[in-house]
Amino acid sequence: MRTGSRACRTLRTAATLLLPLALTIGAAGAVQAAAPGTTSGSAHTILPANVENACGPVPAGEVRCLTEVRTDVSGGRGVRGPAAAAGAADSALPAGYGPADLHSAYHLPTTGGADQTVALVDAYDDPTAEADLAVYRATYGLPPCTTANGCFRKVNQSGQPSPLPQSAGTTGWATETALDLDMVSAACPECHILLVEGDEPTPADLAQAEDTAVALGANEVSNSYGGTERNGDNAFAQHYSHPGVAVVASSGDAGYGAPNSPAAYPGVIAVGGTTLTRAGNDRGWQETAWAGAGSGCSAWFAKPAWQQDTDCPGRTVADVSAVADPQTGVATYNTTGRRAGWAVVGGTSASSPFVAGLIGLAGNPSAFPDASRFYSDGAAAGLNDVVGGSNGNCDGDYLCTAVEGYDGPTGNGTPNGLNAF
Repeated sequence: MRTGSRACRTLRTAATLLLPLALTIGAAGAVQAAAPGTTSGSAHTILPANVENACGPVPAGEVRCLTEVRTDVSGGRGVRGPAAAAGAADSALPAGYGPADLHSAYHLPTTGGADQTVALVDAYDDPTAEADLAVYRATYGLPPCTTANGCFRKVNQSGQPSPLPQSAGTTGWATETALDLDMVSAACPECHILLVEGDEPTPADLAQAEDTAVALGANEVSNSYGGTERNGDNAFAQHYSHPGVAVVASSGDAGYGAPNSPAAYPGVIAVGGTTLTRAGNDRGWQETAWAGAGSGCSAWFAKPAWQQDTDCPGRTVADVSAVADPQTGVATYNTTGRRAGWAVVGGTSASSPFVAGLIGLAGNPSAFPDASRFYSDGAAAGLNDVVGGSNGNCDGDYLCTAVEGYDGPTGNGTPNGLNAF
């Protein structure tokens, strides 16, 4: 049994005192707004000079998308690589990891999931979503996923093709949507994709979108957004738990601290983040905990029976992880918003849809009513145990440090084939 550091003992004591009261208040369904002038979205960390948050601070009562964008990489517009029109400027693939890189890093098959629908819940409308997705998939030689061939579908939070929400414009949510679409495509090229757009980035609108995604037949649902957990979250947790459907969410991009919702919800698979680099080892790759990956100990949700870590009395975030560091980020394509064209992006907004896509690739969503499968004895062989790196200051405790076995920033590890899925 681990002995917690002073910082973790303090956090553990606070959570122990808050948890019974929090659960009682939450069970009563009382929803209290954050104090005037505060923000409920995931906190911001000090970013490197070459990285910016796609979505800025949000008002109290809203959540924030969790995409981080490299500002020093710009790849222009249009199809790249072998599929591009003749011309030297288009001959190279974009900067950032593409599908082949990710399948190599995580030992994944390239086929599977043709009977699966992965839903993505985002706020506002990305008017160029389908066209941008076509450019991404053509660039990497993936089969087309369009409305015409039945692979792609976009609806509002009520499940209708119109009217769609207002355009994402410069809010950053179009970048988020593009990243979600591209990461599902990278993970599972044969999966169908359902994009459900909430009217606003509020818990109520996105919870409705979540229910709509399931009602329309989604097998997996990814949520790349969050806000620091608070009183009232229990009122929304039920919308993120559906029998037979795997629900996945980003753990956050602000490092160690109070966890984010919906990642902290009991029925959600919370996906943390890593720094992924090429290496001369047998795997060909190595990973450490990404400094921005969200992790923490919930003061509002009780520890599920399948979590056995000792320094947190509540739900611990995260459960599993994948690449998220924008410095070792993925390529994505988007023509709506502030930074149009090819970009290198990261954040746990990349790891969440990627993991949702892998569940689709494996075709076994009913095994994920929650994250318990990743804690089973058989899961270890299907996950890379990430050791090294930290996302905060907890005197080396596992809640903020990647250690052997379970830890907060990377959970039980990253995909190593599909055995854990």
